Amino acid sequence: MEFYEVLKTRRSIRSYKSDPVPEEALRRIAEAAQCAPSACNRQPWKLVAVRNAALRKKICEVYRNPFLAQAPVILLALGNASMAWQRPGDDHSIVEIDLGIMFEHAVLAATAEGLATCWICAFERAKMDAAAGIQAPWTVLAVSPLGYAAAEPTPYQRKPSAETFEIID
Repeated sequence: MEFYEVLKTRRSIRSYKSDPVPEEALRRIAEAAQCAPSACNRQPWKLVAVRNAALRKKICEVYRNPFLAQAPVILLALGNASMAWQRPGDDHSIVEIDLGIMFEHAVLAATAEGLATCWICAFERAKMDAAAGIQAPWTVLAVSPLGYAAAEPTPYQRKPSAETFEIID
């Protein structure tokens, strides 16, 4: 799929088929995620593809929306704040920014593979870490189902570019 088509095709999907995700697709998604830039190239992330049914069930007990359980794979985006760069004079790492870039690479790669995703952050991190068996200094910052969409997505609405983009000469 051509790059701009990928951008226009990607949607947050909330209904999945149970069809398995090919391992080759998972590997290409991982490679795309590894291409993501990060501050000072620290790469303070891990991308985990969970196919194990028992672990997926535990994750779905933390985020109870049924569409997550429908997908044959759950992606976990792990961040490590102690590895991430900090802006001088600021006591907060930019792990969320670095991880966001990496996870978007993964989501776009999934779209190019004909797969669907839905970026999820609406969970209690401590509970998700415990369910997924993630130990500090790592933490789950984002989750996504990964699989084939059960239905065609509806067209999306975006603000006009005049509201979101400006050129200053």
